[in-house]
Amino acid sequence: MAQKPYKKFMNLKNIIVGIEGLKAKGNLDVEVNNISTDSRSIKQGDMFIAIKGFDTDGHKYIGSALQNGAKVILIDESELKNVINIIPQDVVLITSPDSRIATAFIACNYYDNPSRKMQVIGVTGTKGKTTTTFMIKSILEKQGIKTGLIGTIAAYSGSKKLEDSDRTTPDSIKLQSLFAQMVEDGCTACVMEVSSQSLKLHRVDGTDFNIGIFTNFSEDHISEKEHPDMEDYFNSKVKLFQMCKYGFINVDDINTIRVPSLAPNCIFRTYGIDNESDLLAKDITITNSYVDFRAKVNGKNERIKTDIPGRFSVYNSLAAISVAEKLGCSTENIKSALETVKVPGRSELVDNKLGLTIMIDYAHSPESLENILQAVKSYTRGRVISVFGCGGDRDKTKRPLMGAISGKIAAYTIITSDNPRTEDPETIVKEIEEGIKKTSNRYECIVDRTEAIKKAIKMANKNDIIVLAGKGHETYQEINHVKHHYDEREIVAQIIDEMENDESKKTAKK
Repeated sequence: MAQKPYKKFMNLKNIIVGIEGLKAKGNLDVEVNNISTDSRSIKQGDMFIAIKGFDTDGHKYIGSALQNGAKVILIDESELKNVINIIPQDVVLITSPDSRIATAFIACNYYDNPSRKMQVIGVTGTKGKTTTTFMIKSILEKQGIKTGLIGTIAAYSGSKKLEDSDRTTPDSIKLQSLFAQMVEDGCTACVMEVSSQSLKLHRVDGTDFNIGIFTNFSEDHISEKEHPDMEDYFNSKVKLFQMCKYGFINVDDINTIRVPSLAPNCIFRTYGIDNESDLLAKDITITNSYVDFRAKVNGKNERIKTDIPGRFSVYNSLAAISVAEKLGCSTENIKSALETVKVPGRSELVDNKLGLTIMIDYAHSPESLENILQAVKSYTRGRVISVFGCGGDRDKTKRPLMGAISGKIAAYTIITSDNPRTEDPETIVKEIEEGIKKTSNRYECIVDRTEAIKKAIKMANKNDIIVLAGKGHETYQEINHVKHHYDEREIVAQIIDEMENDESKKTAKK
């Protein structure tokens, strides 16, 4: 059950204090019950903030907000001429040069700047954000530091789940309300995934970040509704470090090493495997169930192990260790936490009655798909069977790239559907197929994801590994703006149960 949002009453003067560029008409000495950008949630005495979004314009819903009882309206100053005549005399009207930026700082004020009362650690990068945040949370809690987490999977306050997530980084009002709930619960630290979109759209403006991490950077999120090009994508991520006191970067990534020159007021340290760094991993061993390596932790050489296989897990572990050292965690607690940490939908092995090796992973970009397939291929005795698709209404250029990657690495690929959203899933599959046609390994297209998984299970033996890539922790398929329940763990169990029942029927007939 979702946690009820943290709320408080506040005088309007205190809500807008310190925010540049605001102009107001009306009495500012009023109490505001709640703040919202959704007119449907407005109640008597609330403040409605109109934002121009990609799909809709909040200024169109000012009338609805007024009918619901809004006593304060904030708009973009460019819309003043369009709305001035519909605002009653007893309603306060505030204009802002940018209502997104204003919303972020209003939320900080309304919730009494909760990020200043915790150590806030932000993790950005194309891959590894979720795993790294879970690793950091695990270490800090082993150290006895009650820690919140906000990210792609869910928001947690200590061990309590506040709510499942519908985006990597929530909007600014929700974000600050989650911070406030964590502070109320006694958290003294929060680790969060910080998406490029949240930085570009000012969702995290006003947040007091202490530490930032840049895991890596590669092709992703290039589309009309996200970033027009890679430079915009990169520059959006850099904004995190212009808000941080300390930064940790992956020195092996040619792009992340550009960051210090772009955020001169942030103090940086590095981690890596291939290049000299402040925290260097050596003597790496990777198996089908864990990875271990040697690194200098708190000044002494230590053997580190984590039960998440793959070279990328070394990088994620190094990032987590960097933060843990900075926050004074003991070597014993660092090692213990990393060895036991579990992350839903990241290299997650699914137990099943047939004893097959079935892995669910969130890989949904060319590089992340390549990483997971290469990782499992290095230790799998049999075939790598890849089942994946690409999301609709997202970067189309990556589709043939991912087809080519799976075709080159996997012994057999089944191209299928994955959150087609408003696009035709068959069209998406065909675009992926264009890339795989250029490779020599076998493949087929099965648009129905359940049928695709069934085919993979039926063809696999115990030496093979099936990689169900793309959905990871997600428990839905999004089609035409509707999220339909779809949990691959349940799907695998159902398919195997059906196979066993069919086999029993055949035996009975004989």
